[in-house]
Amino acid sequence: MTTARSDVQRPSTIAEGDELPPFALAVTSTVIVAGAIASRDFMPAHHDRQFAMGQGAPDMFMNIMATNGYVSRFVTDWAGPEAMVRSIKIRLGAPAVPDQPLRFTGHVTQTHREGNEQVVEITIRAANEIGDHATGTVVVALPVEPSG
Repeated sequence: MTTARSDVQRPSTIAEGDELPPFALAVTSTVIVAGAIASRDFMPAHHDRQFAMGQGAPDMFMNIMATNGYVSRFVTDWAGPEAMVRSIKIRLGAPAVPDQPLRFTGHVTQTHREGNEQVVEITIRAANEIGDHATGTVVVALPVEPSG
């Protein structure tokens, strides 16, 4: 379930060290297959459990494009609708498999002003029971009201 947000970030209040609210994604076979279909990734390991296990994986697993999408969602849910994602740089580790929720955490590592934007770098981690699925950084830019 998704709920409307009322706590949009104000660029002037963001500080290094700020923690993002954690986000837990219920990873199901449907979530994995839907992500693969949406990104036109027809690699069998993203929809065929037997194939994935035959390749040494514990189950079918989420593809990197779906992971990138959920990383972006995690950050923009916090930053608000005016945030522009400038970059996502992640490293994949443990697979995201059915019935193991991914738990996203993050914190602001750097923030600075560029013209009429506040640029914010966020370090993220998405992990499940197997280990770290994705770690890295996301950079977003938020518009700043011109000073009067």
